[in-house]
Amino acid sequence: MNKKITLSCYHCFSEIAPDELIESKLNGVSRPFCCSGCMAIAQTIHGEGLEVFYTRRVQSGEKPAAYLALNEIPDKLKPYDDPSLRGRFTRPHGDSGDLETTLRLERIRCAACVWLCEQHLRRIAGVKDVQINYVTQKVIVRFSPDSTSLARLLFEIERIGYEAWPFEPSLALDRAKKERRQLLTRLGVALLGMMQVMMYAWPSYTGADITPEFDRLLGWTSWVLTVPVMVYSAGPIFQAAWRSVASFKKTHLLGMDVPIALALALAFIAGTINLITGSGPSYFDSITMFVAFILAARYVELLARQDAQGGAEALVKQLPATCERAFNYPASQEIEVVPVVNCKPGEILRVSPGEVVPADGIVIENASALDESLLTGESKPVEKKIGDRVYAGTHNILNPLFMRIDAVGQSTRIAGIASLLDQALLAKPVMVSLAEKWAAYFVAFLLLSAFISAVVWWYFDPSRAWTVLVSVLVASCPCALSLAVPTAMAAAQGAVTKLGLLIVRGHVMEGLVKATDLVLDKTGTLTMGQPELQEIIHLRSGYHREDALALAVALEAGQRHPLALSLLRASQSENLVIPELLEPVINQLGKGLSSGVYRLGSAAWVGVQQDAQVGQYGQVHLADEQGLIASFIFLDTPRPGLEQLLKTARSRNITVHVVSGDDPATVAWWAHHVGIQSYQGGCTPEDKYEYIQALQKQGRVVWAIGDGVNDAPLLARADISIAVGAGAPLAAAGADAILTAVSLEPLARTLALADKTQTIIKENLLWALVYNLLAIPAAMIGLVNPWVAGIGMSLSSLAVTLNAWRLRKA
Repeated sequence: MNKKITLSCYHCFSEIAPDELIESKLNGVSRPFCCSGCMAIAQTIHGEGLEVFYTRRVQSGEKPAAYLALNEIPDKLKPYDDPSLRGRFTRPHGDSGDLETTLRLERIRCAACVWLCEQHLRRIAGVKDVQINYVTQKVIVRFSPDSTSLARLLFEIERIGYEAWPFEPSLALDRAKKERRQLLTRLGVALLGMMQVMMYAWPSYTGADITPEFDRLLGWTSWVLTVPVMVYSAGPIFQAAWRSVASFKKTHLLGMDVPIALALALAFIAGTINLITGSGPSYFDSITMFVAFILAARYVELLARQDAQGGAEALVKQLPATCERAFNYPASQEIEVVPVVNCKPGEILRVSPGEVVPADGIVIENASALDESLLTGESKPVEKKIGDRVYAGTHNILNPLFMRIDAVGQSTRIAGIASLLDQALLAKPVMVSLAEKWAAYFVAFLLLSAFISAVVWWYFDPSRAWTVLVSVLVASCPCALSLAVPTAMAAAQGAVTKLGLLIVRGHVMEGLVKATDLVLDKTGTLTMGQPELQEIIHLRSGYHREDALALAVALEAGQRHPLALSLLRASQSENLVIPELLEPVINQLGKGLSSGVYRLGSAAWVGVQQDAQVGQYGQVHLADEQGLIASFIFLDTPRPGLEQLLKTARSRNITVHVVSGDDPATVAWWAHHVGIQSYQGGCTPEDKYEYIQALQKQGRVVWAIGDGVNDAPLLARADISIAVGAGAPLAAAGADAILTAVSLEPLARTLALADKTQTIIKENLLWALVYNLLAIPAAMIGLVNPWVAGIGMSLSSLAVTLNAWRLRKA
């Protein structure tokens, strides 16, 4: 028996059918290919001597486009050389006339991919420098615009099997990175100074017998190392303290930086005086350690506080950079690819299936169906006839349509939603931590105690007044108090990240403890938005279930509608043999599919009675000339972990609501199905926003979960908001946390962890309070000198940190 030999593509490993085989010699060896695109990529790689890539790479299994066999830039990339787009996505580099651009790479799977992209780009004429970050999948290219172009760079990346598009950096993100980098540098200087000064202070701790000259040398060396810590690392602390003092007349409040700056200044002055006079401790080890602890806490706070991205940046990601404009419509349907930013109201655009609508407008030719879940939350395609409105950011999924623009840019509906999102983010209530509530009283008490102690000692023993003043400020500096909340929050955030919840804003854990209401979106949150075939009913006598399903799949072949995909999945799970239809399948818009005598579609078109829509995702019916063959009932799939989340919420007396843009009857069915009493369907983004607002006016603390852009205002308005990770970037922009796991179970576990976090925070605050109540009186009566006070402060901070670290094991 002859064994059948199958060939696989040299580039993408796809199996090659006998009639698809293309062969080409590479370095004298004949290689098989599945398409001209793969052959073109392999020829490019071998032609540049980069064939070692094929021994390093990870299998891709992706077929490239056929136009890569040519050396011409495709029309879809040419607009990037338009001056308006080139100016938007490139920046001048020095005075040489070179340009620099940042590109986002796609399909990068391994280090070999990075190596190939870098080597190939470097060999393009005009490219001066290439830098690729594998983690962020971004490449920075510096090139001469006289020798190459942005479109050429994008095409060359496609020629070797990858995809790229210009990345537009956000100014806000740049500022956030700069702030993190500066604080981390200050922390690094403080840690380095602390380690060196502690090493030089070690002889005094151990009571080592050293000569006065050597002791003086160690003291001045410690002073030199402490100066940059005071000037550079602690600089922002002194600046903030000065601003707080300067604004005291208006605010009548002093911030925590005031006693910290005062303690540092007095300790440094006292240490310097003692070093000069040769009497008393220097305190430099306490100073550097103190600054390092404070900056470490503030770095953690900074990471938790910074937002992932702004609404404006997320909005840009929803819309395409280019579109197809019909420049001589209706006389001709010829199109040109132009930048979206160049489009104006009144112009005619063509939107092909699978593309995103670039602007708001009116359909003027070719009815189609659009996915508007981005704006409405409704997962089912919406039919659009001539004269109907279409919105920027929605997806065309059926037929190519022509539309007349009537709104662009900030006038579009999606821009209005983004504006509402920004307003809600500004109005978000600030949940003040317990440490901040206590800080105002503690700072005043601390300063008063220190100066009263100094005055009293000045009266009885002037020689000890200065030492007592510094001791009180150092021993009772709010280091432990300032670490109590951020260390616990950082540990808790690390724990929930392992569960699959990425916290963006720091008040989430505290807010969950206070939450009284939980508001859920339906599609994509309560449910997966993926319909599954639930049952086949009204099966005609003589037909088996498998026969009806196979015939329906044959009609749906090639369709991308959610119900068609559900039928395909069902047939694949049952390993059904799909019959071949004798006549071609015709798509009847708004009705269904037909092939010869067979029809698959709506009840009205097939001519049968529609069953009651008991919360189903939908129904389709199969019929022939004799009538109904079978009806297919589809049901959305609930998100995993939903039952556990609802059970946990009810155990905490949290009222659960469902607010969705889906059909009200469907929302009602699902609410009853999972046991939720409060629900509302058919909601616009504005309705969801007002629903949250109404609950908050009743004094409720609202926790919201959603995914689509239509949920962004809802998420931004809620006191605590969580976006499902698969949702739109704009929704994530308005959320306090992002659920990266598929299941909702991490949210139930996060609720329990939130309780534990609050307990840890209270323990830390209590310990800080007890420590200060003991340390301050001891320092006031002269029992504690500054260096002992410094050690006590450090041990207090360490106790708070270790206690908070217990949350990491949750």
